[in-house]
Amino acid sequence: MLTPGLLLGNRYLLTDRIATGGMGAVWRCTDTLLARPIAVKVLLPALVADPEFTTRFGAEARMLAALRHPGIVQVHDVGTATLPDGSRVSYLVMEYVDGEPLVTWVRRAGRLDPATTMSVVARAARALHAAHAAGIVHRDVKPANLLVKRDGGVVLVDFGIARSGATAGITAAHTVLGTASYMSPEQAVGQPVSPATDVYALGAVAYYCLAGRPPFDGENPLQVALRHVQDAPAPLPPDTPPAVREVVRRALAKNPGDRYPSAAAMADAAEDARDATPVVRPGQPTAAEPTGGRAGWGRRLALAGAGGVVLLSVAVTVAVAARHSSGDTDRPERRAGVADGSAFAAPGSAQPVVTGTSARPTPGRTGRVSRSPVPDRTADPTTGASATGPTGGATASATPVPSATASAPEKPNPYPATQVCGSGYRVIDSAALTVGGVRQGRVYLLWNGGTGTNCVVTLKERNVGRATAVSAYLEVRGKTRDTASGSFDYYAGPVRAAAAGACVRWGGATGGASYASAFEHCG
Repeated sequence: MLTPGLLLGNRYLLTDRIATGGMGAVWRCTDTLLARPIAVKVLLPALVADPEFTTRFGAEARMLAALRHPGIVQVHDVGTATLPDGSRVSYLVMEYVDGEPLVTWVRRAGRLDPATTMSVVARAARALHAAHAAGIVHRDVKPANLLVKRDGGVVLVDFGIARSGATAGITAAHTVLGTASYMSPEQAVGQPVSPATDVYALGAVAYYCLAGRPPFDGENPLQVALRHVQDAPAPLPPDTPPAVREVVRRALAKNPGDRYPSAAAMADAAEDARDATPVVRPGQPTAAEPTGGRAGWGRRLALAGAGGVVLLSVAVTVAVAARHSSGDTDRPERRAGVADGSAFAAPGSAQPVVTGTSARPTPGRTGRVSRSPVPDRTADPTTGASATGPTGGATASATPVPSATASAPEKPNPYPATQVCGSGYRVIDSAALTVGGVRQGRVYLLWNGGTGTNCVVTLKERNVGRATAVSAYLEVRGKTRDTASGSFDYYAGPVRAAAAGACVRWGGATGGASYASAFEHCG
């Protein structure tokens, strides 16, 4: 069993699990030899037991290690280790990327503007072209596998290495690896993958960024995969420029031959569309129209009658089911491959470019902040659960805010603080953010005893689902304050910092009200 503090290969110290996926778990680690943070992917034991997989894993890891591109996560090492319980694991050592998964960014924003979307697509396509030139097909391009860095760079992670006939299923024979929401038609029916497979998946990612949802949904992964083969997506939002629509339309062609001839060609088209599209901040996202006709989205992939459907039903089984959701299914217990407490910016901008308008405080009025009566036992209103943790004093402070008038209750925020911060965190304190008697939101302080890490998140309770100004911050005594701020739909954060044995200062703001604690919760 993998736990924090375990040393792999007498060198890599596990500190925090940051994501789980179809092939294993990704851990944030410390390279004790070079004293640097790295990410280590530890593969499922079932994979290690397959000799063919082990051989291909090593060979393809070496191929990836030879790639040198700023948009591809760098591979540093590969190895096997025996755990204290006697079991053996294989692992892949990669650079630790200071970035945020695109899926998290889009979920928080609602959807991205066309220019920003094309910038992300162009950068990802350039990285894919470098991999394709080396004979490597990613096979699982999706929002969770694209990390957006502080400087706007985009990094591809989690290449689908070591896929072979014997190991394609991992958990069952005749299973296709991939994520149903972003799976190409040929991949869905078990046909060989090619660079065109990644082009299609990146087109689906572009659709997700623009519409705020994948091209297709369904009641189960099989239904979603069938729709990739048979259906056309619903129209993109009306504010999508024609050039951007064309990039997505061609990338999502059913027949691989109708897509861009290479990822480089797709990057060129995306850059042209971006340059012709001004960066705008439109109003509330417009819902896509109901699914219409199928013309204009490329020819259907030819299937051999009922036999094609049978092949599809056999192909799309356990692995797809394990990786399917409305946006993505790999579960980031924290932001996968992301540094703690980072504030992230859209490509080419100082703040994320998202749909919606920003609300800013106006001097001259006072907002009220109410603190939980018992600092070390706070109920999370989104889950009804309570948590117990370190105690400490606190002082509520008010900042200038605009006046507000009470209105009808809004829809609840679907994201509990514990989900935003990730596995192992529990609420230890919170403060309500109130203006004119109307609750605007609540800022939470959470604690992970296994990692000695605090987390702060501000959840909106007004204008939920609309992009408005929200912020959260966390400061460990003696260290620099980390802040997440911007125009978000649901929450700001998570902001994390290792704080074992130290006092922290935390707070946040939304809707014109803010809260700032004193240094507290020490140790």
